[in-house]
Amino acid sequence: MLRSLSRVSALLVFTIVFLAGGSVVFSPAPVCRHAKAAKSDLTVSAAISLKDALDETKELYIKEHPGVAIAINYGASGTLQLQIEQGAPVDIFLPAAPKQMDALQSKGLLLAGTRKDVLQNEVVLIVPKDSKLGLASFKDLTQADVKRVAMGEPVSVPAGEYAKETLTSLGIYDAVKAKAVLAKDVRQVLTYVETGNVDAGIVYRTDAMTSAKVSIAATAPPKSHALVIYPAAVIQATKNPDGAKAFLEFVAGPRGIAVFEKYGFKPAAP
Repeated sequence: MLRSLSRVSALLVFTIVFLAGGSVVFSPAPVCRHAKAAKSDLTVSAAISLKDALDETKELYIKEHPGVAIAINYGASGTLQLQIEQGAPVDIFLPAAPKQMDALQSKGLLLAGTRKDVLQNEVVLIVPKDSKLGLASFKDLTQADVKRVAMGEPVSVPAGEYAKETLTSLGIYDAVKAKAVLAKDVRQVLTYVETGNVDAGIVYRTDAMTSAKVSIAATAPPKSHALVIYPAAVIQATKNPDGAKAFLEFVAGPRGIAVFEKYGFKPAAP
């Protein structure tokens, strides 16, 4: 009853003021204290093989720039490339191969002058820690007792493309392809090997280093595949170019590179 009377009273006051030629002023909603911080938000699309090292790099950066919020979308580089082409709101792209970056650059989707090569990696053959197969080289994958070999899907997963190049260079791609279990990204390959669902897998050295459940059986021979280069660039459509450039400079700078080296990456050649 009291609530109804209050509403009636308010209506009467409004009517009286209005008829008297007055005006009613409504107070604007309070301004969010975090509005400025929101302008510093960044979204990074990065190859899944960068996850552990890039997560640590991000936290280090945020400690020094507490007003910045950074979201990282990890996945296969080819999938991330397509998302950006379709208009996904991304500020920085960090794929595991130049191919995906080249595609975006050819379409004018990179902010001019921001592309740079940041890291290098190696392609390795891994087996479950308790494997009894005795694999010691990529050519051993053709042995009859090797039934299943995990690798990334070559079209969208750079690690899969490097694997295909390596196996082709060694003349064993067709033989291994018949045993191949294709994965959506390099971390899925690692999981297949860790769980013993496959006899072997082809990943980056840095992925193998994250797991105590696998062993590195061999490193891909020199020149059997293109250099594993991780480029980075700011996306043309970014709403925060200055913030994106600053974070990218940190990632590619001495302190960022030091974190990546701890996880087995090497800096890209200048």
